[in-house]
Amino acid sequence: MENFILIFICLTAGMTLQKLAVFDDKAPVTLNLYVIWIALPALILHLVPTLSFSSDLFILLLMPWLMTGLGALLVLAGSRIFTWSREVTAVLLLTVPLGNTSFLGIPMIEAFWGTEMIPYGIIYDQFGSFISLATYGSFILALYSRQHQQNIRAIIRKILTFPPFLALLAALILAKPLQQPAIAASLSLIASSLVPVVMFAIGLQLKIRLAPGQSLPFCFGLLAKLLIAPFTALLICRLLGTDGPAARIAVFEAGMPPMVTAGAMAMSAGFAPRLTAALVGWGILLSFASLSLLALFL
Repeated sequence: MENFILIFICLTAGMTLQKLAVFDDKAPVTLNLYVIWIALPALILHLVPTLSFSSDLFILLLMPWLMTGLGALLVLAGSRIFTWSREVTAVLLLTVPLGNTSFLGIPMIEAFWGTEMIPYGIIYDQFGSFISLATYGSFILALYSRQHQQNIRAIIRKILTFPPFLALLAALILAKPLQQPAIAASLSLIASSLVPVVMFAIGLQLKIRLAPGQSLPFCFGLLAKLLIAPFTALLICRLLGTDGPAARIAVFEAGMPPMVTAGAMAMSAGFAPRLTAALVGWGILLSFASLSLLALFL
């Protein structure tokens, strides 16, 4: 219960201070950089060495890619049926397949399942969602915008220099030294700042206004992301006969709302910015209800 209270307080504080214009527009960027460079790597270095690797983790590597493919297929089908514009299709292709499995996923995993389940979320995020963002996300951006061309070398460089990914590699290589009491305690203290900073930063940049005429793609996108995707993931796990902590977190992460970074990519390219902001903002707010529903089935 205390995790939910912490999330609510920090998210509400961020939204309130956004309305009061206490912080400038660059504040969320600064806070996000702190999370990417300091808090999230510390969390990874602290928890991943405690993870016992087994064949059960395969579902954490497979599911993100299945969800990316499913999301893209749903959007392309919807775009064809409803004849959406090119920019609306591009927004949905970025926000529906890619989930907020790190910034929101980790706090939600801790709130619903406890700290000991976070390493599973890290594996899902770093080996799935992040690489999907760097590869699939860059491909969609290049395909729909002539101003954002990226070659394979740039994508690989982005992956290999991303601080949380480097921390993950370090955690796998230096597992024993990182579990020394003094080091583990220091990393734990730094990592404890992740949830409040992330939720406060999300509150500062949460936008929930929708432009006229975009209700249908908005509802379609959130329905696909918050309900169809996770329950399809649950069905896949049932068909594969996989159960246990790794499978539960894989399904839970599949139900995360649209990724903030994917939304930022869409807005940077000028793709329907109000629709993008509404998908990300309302997705976060509605995910509290949809994830609670999903947890009942896990």
